[in-house]
Amino acid sequence: MTSHAAANLETLITVFGGSGFLGRNVVRALAKRGYRIRVAVRRPELAGHLQPLGRVGQIHPVQANLRYPASVEAVMRGSETVVNLVGTLAESGAQTFDAVQTKGAETIARAASAIGAEMVHVSAIGADENSPSAYFRSKAAGEKAVLAAAPSATILRPSLLFGPEDQFTNRFASLARISPFLPLIGGGETRVQPAYVADVANAVADAAEGKTKPGATYELGGPDVLTMREIMEIILKITERKRMLVSLPFGLARLKALFLQFAPGPLNLTPDQVAMLQVDNVVSDGAKAAGLTLQGLGITPEAMEAIAPQYLWRFRAAGQFQRKSA
Repeated sequence: MTSHAAANLETLITVFGGSGFLGRNVVRALAKRGYRIRVAVRRPELAGHLQPLGRVGQIHPVQANLRYPASVEAVMRGSETVVNLVGTLAESGAQTFDAVQTKGAETIARAASAIGAEMVHVSAIGADENSPSAYFRSKAAGEKAVLAAAPSATILRPSLLFGPEDQFTNRFASLARISPFLPLIGGGETRVQPAYVADVANAVADAAEGKTKPGATYELGGPDVLTMREIMEIILKITERKRMLVSLPFGLARLKALFLQFAPGPLNLTPDQVAMLQVDNVVSDGAKAAGLTLQGLGITPEAMEAIAPQYLWRFRAAGQFQRKSA
């Protein structure tokens, strides 16, 4: 263990939402840097998969619920930094966009400010109070609430995340196994800037270490701006499947989503997810000019075409043993 890592063991970082896709990678990144990590989750008994990411006793899942401020305050006691990764792509019961991404974020920020802890808040590119998507409107409201309660907080806005176990590339690769076609909502012309989850996790860890500008908003995108059509083509190429790409106008997609929001697995689609695709999801020119990007943090982002083959091979007809066509 390096002296730097040994010194970090004296520092406690509380991570809210640390058991999710991005959360697991953030916990791993912080553990590698030697920090003690308290992972605040609703169901600690389901967070056992985090333990192997660090040394014995380094990672400690603890119960907390954003709807109960007392539990939020209790779980961050003794922390020097608080990271909020909590979010939901679809509302369910009490887990509404407003409850999770606005009021929940505000509760965490107020509690962090009360104990003098620094805060890192993960939002999303596309956060806009005027967005057609309720998800993005709640993200914008969450950012505003966080900065009001903790003005020195760092806001990180990733684009779509990809990586092993993601709900993006894996979803469409899975759909390609059971469907003769893949839908291109809005014609597949929406532009996104997919970011590798490990790169974003390292940016979160950098922010937790105080390497970001206080009160600044960073936009984290990968090296390539791709249309949804291009992403589908990449997924089909990697999985070696031939499928029709069928354009689906936004109006028809919204209508289908009224029924598909109750569908299981890769068929699931909500009206709000359709609304999210009406706006490009790319790093702004302003963020690039100000150096508020992955590159500005000294991180060289990985491309989807370089990383996705490492985990999407399992969707080929014969998996990793699939023979290359002549």
